[in-house]
Amino acid sequence: MEKQSGKKTVLVLGAGDAIGSSILRKFSETGMALCGARRNKDKLDKLIDQLSSEGHEAYAFKCDARNEQEVTKLFAKIEREIGPLNTVIFNVGANVPMSILQTDSRKFFKIWEMACFAGFLCGREAAKYMLPRAEGTIIFSGATASIRGASGFAAFASAKHGLRALAQSMARELGSKNIHVAHVVIDAAVDTEWIRENIPHYKELKQRSGIVDPDDLANCYLMLQKQHRSAWTHELDLRPSIENW
Repeated sequence: MEKQSGKKTVLVLGAGDAIGSSILRKFSETGMALCGARRNKDKLDKLIDQLSSEGHEAYAFKCDARNEQEVTKLFAKIEREIGPLNTVIFNVGANVPMSILQTDSRKFFKIWEMACFAGFLCGREAAKYMLPRAEGTIIFSGATASIRGASGFAAFASAKHGLRALAQSMARELGSKNIHVAHVVIDAAVDTEWIRENIPHYKELKQRSGIVDPDDLANCYLMLQKQHRSAWTHELDLRPSIENW
């Protein structure tokens, strides 16, 4: 891949079929080059082809965000061959319910790697390139588990709590250097295939706007990216109007 336009670039790590894809589509409005990365690149190709056919500069990458070498190579490749990273969004999921007795050390460690350690790797690499330019936005996707641990989610909640703490520390360290670090708490069910198949009364909830629309969620990520530094939001807590607090 030869360097293209040198446009400012947005990277979504964990560019899945719902939230990540909606974020990429929404950020196409900015005119930035669009980069999506996930472990299974083939699942991204359709979206990237669609964005490209609409005239956007868009790229798909294979990357295991838990792997330090893969992450560092991905960031270096984008900076070298596409353009400067202006916005990095960490959206890797690891929501795996299991009782505490079913949670062996391997499962716990894997969930922590996906939901917390991978966020550290991506946040650090983003900061590495943004700091010399004194410009950039880093957004981490959180969940209900970021602020309270539910029964059967000990591993996930501990990892998401860790990711939230990482985001807080990075915001305090990097904010004065003109790098906006934000954490989005998604405290509700998002309209995905899994939710459609497993949530009782899905259709009724959908009609009542009780399921988060990924496109509406993506609007919030773009809003964070566009905020003026005089009034930055660090943590955004999102839920449908009918969701209990």
